[in-house]
Amino acid sequence: MAKVLIVMGSDSDLPVMSKAADIMEKFGVEYDMTIISAHREPDVFYECAVNAEKNGYRIIIAGAGMAAHLPGMFAAVFPLPVIGIPMYTKALGGRDSLYSIVQMPSGIPVATVAIDGAVNAGLLAVEMLAVSDDELLEKVKAYKRELREGVMKKDKKLREKGYRDYEA
Repeated sequence: MAKVLIVMGSDSDLPVMSKAADIMEKFGVEYDMTIISAHREPDVFYECAVNAEKNGYRIIIAGAGMAAHLPGMFAAVFPLPVIGIPMYTKALGGRDSLYSIVQMPSGIPVATVAIDGAVNAGLLAVEMLAVSDDELLEKVKAYKRELREGVMKKDKKLREKGYRDYEA
């Protein structure tokens, strides 16, 4: 099965990035997770990026805070999808990270999720892999049914408490 590489620039990103790993585990997708600084160890970064495809990775999920170069740098080297997770920052609330990821030059796309949106990054990676994996696609469909059923149960509890349903 195809693998996903989850990369962060600092261990302070782990509480957020581990949520993408949780999604990989939920769906049985093989993944690796690492910390690489494109600024402090550019040689290590480059070796990882240039060899990622050869090492079986089909998608890279990269978290980025502060300077936020990691997703874009991977996208510049890695020929397959990169998903960027802008990390919340104290100075600008993560908007700096978000803008750095979404404002990539033409030809270097990075899929981007919400600030600290590691769950959606993980789900997007799984859905991308499910395009060519019917077994994984069935797991995605089951997950979405579970989400729907969860909302329906919450709505039912609301009705049981006496709240009226809306009228369309």
